[in-house]
Amino acid sequence: MMRFTFVLSALFIGLLAVVLHQSVAADANTAGTPAWGSYNVTNSNGSICLMAVMGLQLNVSYHSASDNKTVASVINLQPNATSASGDCETETATLILSSDGADGQKTNLTFVFSLNTTSKKYHLSGVNLSAVLLDMKDPPLLVGNPTLNYLPGTLDHSYMCRNQQTLTVTQGFSIHTYQLHVQPFGYNGEFGPAEECQLDMDDMLIPIIVGAALAGLVLIVLVAYLIGRKRSHAGYQTI
Repeated sequence: MMRFTFVLSALFIGLLAVVLHQSVAADANTAGTPAWGSYNVTNSNGSICLMAVMGLQLNVSYHSASDNKTVASVINLQPNATSASGDCETETATLILSSDGADGQKTNLTFVFSLNTTSKKYHLSGVNLSAVLLDMKDPPLLVGNPTLNYLPGTLDHSYMCRNQQTLTVTQGFSIHTYQLHVQPFGYNGEFGPAEECQLDMDDMLIPIIVGAALAGLVLIVLVAYLIGRKRSHAGYQTI
């Protein structure tokens, strides 16, 4: 029984180590976490129709002029150097983020959201990037994808993802989002009820799983102790 308890203890410690490792690995980022920015789009009467609060990091591959090969670049979008514009329609909403860095790099990042008016569900359906980067051969870089299915939500509700989330646009272009909160449809002065991403829900489950495993381990150790004590008492009576 003691051996069985030892094995369970080892398994619990191993589970805890895996959970902590995954948490640390998810937070690891050699380029640092991008600044958190607030961006909005207004309609024709001046009211905000799309609101987004998030940190954005672009991961893009392009052809280097000096190296004459494809290189990867990581760009943290700076809110104080980024302007927001766009358009809101009944079934589509567009957010355009234009950045002009002090180092000469320029990016125009466009998010397109689509709404199904029958199901009242929306999602991020397209992303486009136009960029002029340092040492780029034949600028600008033009890349995009109009067939995406990210950030799903319901009309009059917002979409939230506190964890780092990766949006793969093309093979050579992806976006990391941080502390994302967005509502492209039905915004009425404040965010609607939030629909959280799977990553956030998984984070809430981890403490429950670890707690249940710990409670089970304590129960097994207690049962083992009581059984051992009963056997010891029976031995004394036999003598």
